[in-house]
Amino acid sequence: MKALIIVDVQNDFLPEGSLAVSKGDEIIPIINQLQKDYDLIVATQDWHPANHLSFASQHEGKLPFEQIDLYGLDQVLWPDHCIQGSYGSEFSDELDMNRVEAVFRKGMDPKIDSYSGFFDNGKRKDTGLGGYLRARNVEEVHVCGLAADFCVYFTAMDALAVGFKSAIISKATKAIDKGAFMEKKNDFIQAGGILL
Repeated sequence: MKALIIVDVQNDFLPEGSLAVSKGDEIIPIINQLQKDYDLIVATQDWHPANHLSFASQHEGKLPFEQIDLYGLDQVLWPDHCIQGSYGSEFSDELDMNRVEAVFRKGMDPKIDSYSGFFDNGKRKDTGLGGYLRARNVEEVHVCGLAADFCVYFTAMDALAVGFKSAIISKATKAIDKGAFMEKKNDFIQAGGILL
């Protein structure tokens, strides 16, 4: 069975959001249209505590998009975003959530960021997404949402790593940095991924 994974279509990643992906809202009608083609649809949700150490605001003298070492991992420092219970953390009102069976929250541990829907960035904690998909006899996942060069890419790569066929739906994702995404797309294809 094929599953659709909708990644982080949340207000903070959309225009006017604190970490907006340019034209991120343009993919929402496409994602809504795609849903009819899948038997199983799940979503991921960035869900950060207000003191998350991936936020530049938690490091005196640091600015958003600077890089630091955070407990042994390279960490981009982000503007505060997707804070638990905030408007920014909510899914877009435009996104059809009626057929989404389960939501997997990530980024809840203040000490480690979590781009992938499967694991945190250090692969220290598992979200349960892989087990859920296996229990539903899923063999292949198609990944869409925001942002292409971060959470979509890492979710799709981890899907391969844990044994699923994995595809990124190009028309249903947008990148923060298009140039960086071009390189990451090549890495994904070399790892056995498909672009749809």
